[in-house]
Amino acid sequence: MPYNERLVERVRSALSGWEGVAERRMFGGVAFLVHGNMCCGVTEDLLVLRLGSPGAELALGRPHTREMDFTGKPMKGMVYVEPEGVRTNAELQGWLEQAVRFAEALPEKRTVKGRTRRNRKR
Repeated sequence: MPYNERLVERVRSALSGWEGVAERRMFGGVAFLVHGNMCCGVTEDLLVLRLGSPGAELALGRPHTREMDFTGKPMKGMVYVEPEGVRTNAELQGWLEQAVRFAEALPEKRTVKGRTRRNRKR
């Protein structure tokens, strides 16, 4: 399943000012992690956001959003944003800031060797 490489590059660029960001192939696309926790990603032409249940519920009230249903069932706390919802860099940045804040509030993941990934926002 192909993904929108231009959108991936826009997300990568928008997240470049944050420490602790890593990329990983997921959902047939690219996922971005903060401190080891999934934050957002791109699959096909859709922006994927991990916002937690309250954040996702609020997001679903906005235009161009829908529940993430990658497996055929809604994924709790996750939303898709259609291309119309991220046309401008300001729109994209606003969504990403919400997802990063959620990921930063989660406990840091430990690496295989048991070390904590210690990174903070610049």
